[in-house]
Amino acid sequence: MAFLDSMGISASALSAERYRMDVIAENMANLNTTRGANGEPYRRKTVVFAERQGSTFSALFRDRMSGVRGTSGMGGVRVVDTVEDQSEFKLDYNPSHPDADAQGYVRLPNVDVVQEMLDMMASYRAYEANVTAINTFKDMAMKTLEIGK
Repeated sequence: MAFLDSMGISASALSAERYRMDVIAENMANLNTTRGANGEPYRRKTVVFAERQGSTFSALFRDRMSGVRGTSGMGGVRVVDTVEDQSEFKLDYNPSHPDADAQGYVRLPNVDVVQEMLDMMASYRAYEANVTAINTFKDMAMKTLEIGK
């Protein structure tokens, strides 16, 4: 049943990385948003991950068969929070912009395209690695089933 634990760990990482990609896409989409609902420019968001503690199906099955309850756990990853980057907004001199201040400066979001692309590539690589791990687990299961033939 440890096989299912491995699948669960990789599946949790896939879910977390997909969420991270959604947040990165939101950051990129709001690159030029100078006024949000609160009247301020958009603030860059980042995702906070943490180790996941909990039981998988195989752990619950193992506990049920042994008569022990809730002792098995598994690792993995979960999204803890989405936090706003509190760094300063960028300033752009554009006196004709409707959101320009008295000196003619417009506050732009604190989103850096290069940083977002780097984060996106890192998230993609992590996602890809976990897809590969799941495919490997699946291939191992198929080979195990072929042994019984």
